[in-house]
Amino acid sequence: MKFVIAVIIFSVVILIHELGHFLLAKKNHIEVLEFSLGMGPRIISTVKGGTRYSVKLFPLGGSCSMAGEDAEDDSPGTFNSAPVWGRIAVVAAGPIFNFLLAFVLSVIIVGCMGYDPATVLEVTQNSAAEKAGLKKGDVITEYQGYHIDLGKDLYVYSYLNELKEGDTIRLKVKRDGKEQEISYKPDVNVRYLLGFNRSDVNSMTVESLIKGMPLEEAGLEAGDVITKINGVGVPDGNAYEKYIEEHPLSKEPVTITYERNGLEYEAEITPREYRTPVSGFGYNTYSEKTSGFNVLKYGAVEVKYMIRTTILSLKELVTGHLGMKDLSGPVGIADAIGDTYEQSKSEGTLMIWMNLLNMAVLLSANLGVMNLLPLPALDGGRLVFLVAEAIRRKPVNRQVEGMIHFAGLMLLMALMVVVMYNDILKIF
Repeated sequence: MKFVIAVIIFSVVILIHELGHFLLAKKNHIEVLEFSLGMGPRIISTVKGGTRYSVKLFPLGGSCSMAGEDAEDDSPGTFNSAPVWGRIAVVAAGPIFNFLLAFVLSVIIVGCMGYDPATVLEVTQNSAAEKAGLKKGDVITEYQGYHIDLGKDLYVYSYLNELKEGDTIRLKVKRDGKEQEISYKPDVNVRYLLGFNRSDVNSMTVESLIKGMPLEEAGLEAGDVITKINGVGVPDGNAYEKYIEEHPLSKEPVTITYERNGLEYEAEITPREYRTPVSGFGYNTYSEKTSGFNVLKYGAVEVKYMIRTTILSLKELVTGHLGMKDLSGPVGIADAIGDTYEQSKSEGTLMIWMNLLNMAVLLSANLGVMNLLPLPALDGGRLVFLVAEAIRRKPVNRQVEGMIHFAGLMLLMALMVVVMYNDILKIF
């Protein structure tokens, strides 16, 4: 069932993308040779009005094949025979239709569930935030110069731009219809840590060690099981949490007992001070109902959020904060859609539909942004050459353009292989 749902969502998103190309091609009198859903050999095929409509074996793609699209052919009805701005419209229509689909689905979601304003729900008593004048009920509209439309905008920005000690938090908030500016140095939460991650909340098995922290320096390894702290047994996660609550770690040395391959070892370590700046406030992350024009307004805002999140993720990839292992292709996305479906079943039919529609919005907006990147073989790469033609009033050498797009396609296919391999490793 999960696979079927993932295929349906993929198919709809890709179909809408290719439909954009198809409709604008027809409008500009460009002959469409084949309009297909899927890749590989044809399963179902019919010809109507000179266009072959096909469903192909592998449901992870689609195409709108136009006459003369990749050839030096300017004869009537070919892609190159259309005016340059008409061709620009044809190429741009795919991503634009993805954004339109995302908007329509977002309107449905907002109409049913509402939106999540970045409303301050609590301000820590005696915190720097409270002293600076931040109040419960304030609506955050800007954080560190970054425009905030929704609560999840604030979450994403905070996640990608970790607050550091010594930073100044700068906010713009709306209160009683008026905008105010608030700034303050955040408080610092001081903790002492051993420096390990557990395999799950109930386990004391070391899943990973934090580099440069005490347990790593003491020689512990992933797979070791911590059994005692200062001689007190910690058989599970609950016992460990209770011990830490009753005996907070400090700069005083502690003795860790652990098991490895059936043998017991001890290590004396000194917990490391870990300082964390804290904003001093909590904000809304759940939806509030809305109606009328606001449904359209916040439907557009939701699409803006998805587009902006995709762009921010690309920025993180370029700057090295994200790596190849963090990318997901069709296999990973299909798995994520399936997981969303399974996790939503306990919440009722409405939530299943809303969460799946939200995945479709994310996928559609993501596909729109990715296709607009100015890279060879993508719609954005084609637009670069077409815009250059419009400015120069003559086309770029067709042969050179074709070679560049072919090279880009090969690189794209290689990237897809790597990404799919990573997806499979993550699943299995």
